Amino acid sequence: MDKIITIRIPEEIDKDLIKISKEEDKPVSSLVRESLRHYIKIYRFRKLREKVLPFAEAQGLLTDEDIFKNI
Repeated sequence: MDKIITIRIPEEIDKDLIKISKEEDKPVSSLVRESLRHYIKIYRFRKLREKVLPFAEAQGLLTDEDIFKNI
């Protein structure tokens, strides 16, 4: 079941959302849901990265390039 929430957004963001909504032919609510899903994925990735970073550094994996070299 979907939950309805109410948020306050600045007028500038509202205008941008409406413009994008028209350009993409998607409802504003759909754009907001997609944006929240994207934010949550990035948030979870960053949290996971924080947990594994010390282990990676201990193995000498400091950059993305280091990881790709080892794959």
